[in-house]
Amino acid sequence: MALVSVAQMTSQNVIEDNLSHVKKLAISCHSKGSQLLVLPENFACFAPGQQRKTAEQFEYIQSYLEHIAHTYQLWIVAGTIPCPFRPNGDVVPDDKVRTTSLCISPEGTVARYDKIHLFDVMVNDAIGGYKESAHFEAGSDIVVAKTPFGNLGLMVCYDLRFPELALALRHKNADFLTAPAAFTFATGRAHWQMLLQARAIDTQCAVLGAAQQGLHGEKRETWGHASIVNAYGELLCQVTDAGNHVVHANIDLKTQQLIRHNMPLIQHHRLLKDQF
Repeated sequence: MALVSVAQMTSQNVIEDNLSHVKKLAISCHSKGSQLLVLPENFACFAPGQQRKTAEQFEYIQSYLEHIAHTYQLWIVAGTIPCPFRPNGDVVPDDKVRTTSLCISPEGTVARYDKIHLFDVMVNDAIGGYKESAHFEAGSDIVVAKTPFGNLGLMVCYDLRFPELALALRHKNADFLTAPAAFTFATGRAHWQMLLQARAIDTQCAVLGAAQQGLHGEKRETWGHASIVNAYGELLCQVTDAGNHVVHANIDLKTQQLIRHNMPLIQHHRLLKDQF
């Protein structure tokens, strides 16, 4: 049995203020005996045009979170942080950065995932259109992090719309899918909960959806509703109030294995059988 937690935040443009909120959320998780805290996308800074400036603080933010994880003996999936270099150390060219999600143990960082699917879409909101590829370079590696309480398949926000990625993570023995996100209010209201449950049903993994909620600056508004869904697609908990919150759920991997045994979806795949 693993007690896991997801955070909802309303991050703004001051890194220290946002990290202070992260510390409070971590303390709350520690007090409950949680083993894992998943933070949302852009948890450290949520401000248009500040990707490169925030990326300059990447190693500081990473070190801060490693200290929090060690102090409170907590695993942390560090939502996303803009990163100026690739996993091999090469600088990201063209003045771009990568959207990087770190998995941090109480002993330090153990895995890094760079967001594969970039959000280049038109949305019916105050912003109108989003083009992440103008500022970010896409990653390419599928990442599963091993922990004492199960394997974490790392995803980020827009990745949720691509079941092939979730299935690839399941084929790499993921038990949980982590989904730090900053869904727009419009797309989140329409699809957020549905996507979390769909990916859980597809993969028979628990899905941990951390989320941004509220206004970030004058125009950008996010949906929130941080949630945990079990491998049967059942919504176990969800944040419904505005502001910074954390919710927790127990995930029983023995029950999850029984769900997989009774309905062996992976063994029954035919069209996808040779793709993994």
